[in-house]
Amino acid sequence: MRLIGQDVLNRAMRKHADAGMWLKGWAMTVDDAQWQNIDDLRMDYPSADGIKLKSRIVVTVFNVKGNEYRLVTNVNYDAQAVLVLELLTHAEYDKDRWKGRY
Repeated sequence: MRLIGQDVLNRAMRKHADAGMWLKGWAMTVDDAQWQNIDDLRMDYPSADGIKLKSRIVVTVFNVKGNEYRLVTNVNYDAQAVLVLELLTHAEYDKDRWKGRY
């Protein structure tokens, strides 16, 4: 799959250096992946969730570093692309403010 949003990942790694190794590994997995649906994706990331927002956009959320962070993405299976939206701490994610941004 094509990874879009490397700049977002780079900023996240600078801000949360402890998540860097996980994010780099995730990016490598995405580059090699050919996911056709959420079930394919969950073969690599079993805890990933697809969340439908009020805007009707479905985002895919990955638990990062033992659930310490949440990586919010938009996966387009038809286009074989993953758009990185943002990396949140678990506390930021739980506040749900991010849902209004997409």
